[in-house]
Amino acid sequence: MARAKNKLIFHSMVSKPNSLAIDLEIARSLDFDGLETSGAKIAAFLAAGHTEEALRERLDGLFLPGIGFLTDLERQCDGRREMLREAEHLCALAAAAGAKGIEAITGPLDIRVFEPGAISRYPGLYRGLIDLPEDEQSERTAANLKAVADIAADHGLLVYLEALSWTPLNTMDAQLRILDLCNRDNVRVVVDFWHSYTSGDTPERIAHLDKDLIYGVHLCDSLPYSGGIPNEAILRDVPTGRGVLDLSSWVDAVKSTGYTGWWSCELFCNRQHQDNSFAVARDLKILMERLIPE
Repeated sequence: MARAKNKLIFHSMVSKPNSLAIDLEIARSLDFDGLETSGAKIAAFLAAGHTEEALRERLDGLFLPGIGFLTDLERQCDGRREMLREAEHLCALAAAAGAKGIEAITGPLDIRVFEPGAISRYPGLYRGLIDLPEDEQSERTAANLKAVADIAADHGLLVYLEALSWTPLNTMDAQLRILDLCNRDNVRVVVDFWHSYTSGDTPERIAHLDKDLIYGVHLCDSLPYSGGIPNEAILRDVPTGRGVLDLSSWVDAVKSTGYTGWWSCELFCNRQHQDNSFAVARDLKILMERLIPE
């Protein structure tokens, strides 16, 4: 029976190499309450010749809190126009699937931009807003988020912001500042345990969030992080529950806010991506049920 609150969501990153159809089979067979997937998987399903009607039939009865990912939210000039076109496309896919929102992610994605001499070594590498003062970064990012939120609103959707921990404006305080400047009712944040941990936020900080600003939670783990620019590919290559995060403390911090929404089991473990996705998902659901009773 589906949960009325504290919904347990299967994240498509658990079965990264698989199709949307396989992700749906995993979510249904293991009685997850819903699916958080990507626009890329939905687009691939449609590009293969399936209709939007068939898509909705496959998804019928399954809760889709949102789809990802709108990357490099802060893009400017021609990049901004391209970002807004991508936002429109992602919103159209979300609406076709019956999802409730889209995820917007800050950049730059490539951590090489933070290396010494990066400008001369990688002259064509996207740098985002990292060379600007923090206040200006916040204002420009918020302006873009506002434009994306307006596009999403036209589709009846919400936008949930996730600031990547190696990018500027990565803390919860910085993200809430962006939300304040954005000033749109259909914008929230997602609490990602790994990004919070590697940006310097703690369970104690998360516990002080306004529950009404939390749209969802990415339950995940990490290898030890000692500072510097966090390398996601290395630090997230661990099964959830076998890393260094005290998951109970992070879960309790979120729950202490009064939040009772959805929890998604995002996973970046390479070995598990090449394992039996049904078995990996089963173990994740058992862990989630233990950590997050309804």
